[in-house]
Amino acid sequence: MRSELDVGKAIDHGAWGGYQKLIVLLAAFAVIFDGLDIQVLGLSIPSLMKEWGVTRGAFAPVLALSLLGMAVGTVLGGQIGDRFGRRIGVIGSVLFFGVVTALTSLANDVTTLGALRFLAGLGLGGTLPNCSALSAEMTPLRSRATSVMLTILCVPLGAMLGGLLAAQILPVLGWRALFLIGGLLPIAAAVLLFVLLPESPRYLVRHPHRQARLARLLARMGIPVPAGAELVDRTEAGSGSLSVAALFTREYRFDTTALWIACFFALLGTYCVLSWLPAVLSSVGLDSAQASTGITTYNLGGVLGVIASGVAVRWLGSRWLMLGLCTGVIGTALYLRSMNVSAANADAAIAVLGVLGFFLNNAQTALYAVAAHVYVTRIRSTGVGSAVGFGRIGAVLSSFLVPVALQWNGIAGYFTLIAAALVVSLLSLAVLKRHVPAGVRA
Repeated sequence: MRSELDVGKAIDHGAWGGYQKLIVLLAAFAVIFDGLDIQVLGLSIPSLMKEWGVTRGAFAPVLALSLLGMAVGTVLGGQIGDRFGRRIGVIGSVLFFGVVTALTSLANDVTTLGALRFLAGLGLGGTLPNCSALSAEMTPLRSRATSVMLTILCVPLGAMLGGLLAAQILPVLGWRALFLIGGLLPIAAAVLLFVLLPESPRYLVRHPHRQARLARLLARMGIPVPAGAELVDRTEAGSGSLSVAALFTREYRFDTTALWIACFFALLGTYCVLSWLPAVLSSVGLDSAQASTGITTYNLGGVLGVIASGVAVRWLGSRWLMLGLCTGVIGTALYLRSMNVSAANADAAIAVLGVLGFFLNNAQTALYAVAAHVYVTRIRSTGVGSAVGFGRIGAVLSSFLVPVALQWNGIAGYFTLIAAALVVSLLSLAVLKRHVPAGVRA
C-alpha cells in the first residue's frame, strides 16, 4: 500500500520555521501597500480642491466609489484565490491597483478620479483575503491567529507610511507625483513577489498534478516527504462548492451571518475614522497639523494594539479578546463624546484617539483572524473575502452617515455613531460559534 503524508496535520502541528515566517512576512509586505494606497486619496484632497476649484463635498462620491470597489474586489479576489491560488490572487491584486494608482496621476476631473479609484479599489480589496489566507495556511495551528493579525497589522502601518510619504512629496512635487510614486511602489513589489512568493501548500495539495511542486515546497519548509508518498490533507477533507453559496450551507450558515454583521459594523466604525477624522477635527478648530497628528496617533495606537493582541489571542482565544476590544471602542468613543473636543483640549483628545485606535483598528484586524479560522482551506479566501466585502458596504455607508451624525449633534453625534456601530459588532461576535479557541497548542 502506498504511504501518505497528511500535509494539513504536518503544518498544523509542526514547527513554524524560518521559511514559513518569510512567506508570512512577504504577505505582510503586500498588505503595507494596501494601507498606503488607502491614505493617498484622503491626503491629496486639499491639493485637489485647490487645483480644481471644487469643495470637499465633491469628493464624497469619490470616497464612496473607492470603498465600493474595495467591497466588490474583496469578494472577487477571495474567489480568485480559492480557484486559481493565493499566489495569483496576491500578485495580481497588488499589480492591478499599482497600475491604476499610477494612472490616477493623469486624472483631470472628479469624474475620472472616481472611476480610477473604483478600479483601484478592486485590486485593493483582493489583496487582504488572499494575504490572510496565505498567512493562515503557512502557519501552525497554535500561531495561526497571531500570524494573520500581524499580517493585517500592516494596513495601519502602511497608512502611517503613506502619511509620511505624502508629507515629503506633496509640498515639493504635488499630488500627481504622490499618486505616481504610490503606484510604482506596488508595481515593483508585485515583481518581487512574483520572484519570491510560493503557492500555499494547502492549496497545492488539492491538485494532484502539482504533487512534485508541493513536495519541493514542503522540503523548504522543513517537512520531510517520504519517497513515493501520496500527499493529502485529511484535516480539511471535503468537496463543496467554491461559490459564496458554500458559505451558507448548514455547516456555516449561522457563523457566516454573524461574521458578516460583525464586519459590516466594525468597518462602518473604522471608516468613520479613516475617511472623516481629519475633517471632523478641523471642523472643531484643530489646525491641519493637529488633525494629521490625530490620524497618525490613531494608526499608531492600532499598530501597538495588534501587536499586543497577536500575542494575547493565543492565550485568551478570539471570543473574549474580541468582546473586550469592542467594549473598549464603545467606552473610548463615548469618552471622546463627553470631552467636547476642541482646540482647547486638542492634546488630550489626540492622546485618547490613540487609545481608540488601539481598540478599533485592533478589533477590525482581529476579524480577519476569526474569519480565517471559521472556514476550511477550500473556501477560506472566499469566506474571508465575502465577510470583509460585505463589511466594505458598511464602510461605504459611513460616507453618508457621518454627515448626518454631524448635522444631528456635531462631533458628539460622530462619536456616538462609532460607539453604536461597535455595539452591534459586539453582539454578533458574542453569538459566533467558531471562535479561535484559547490556549491552542501543537
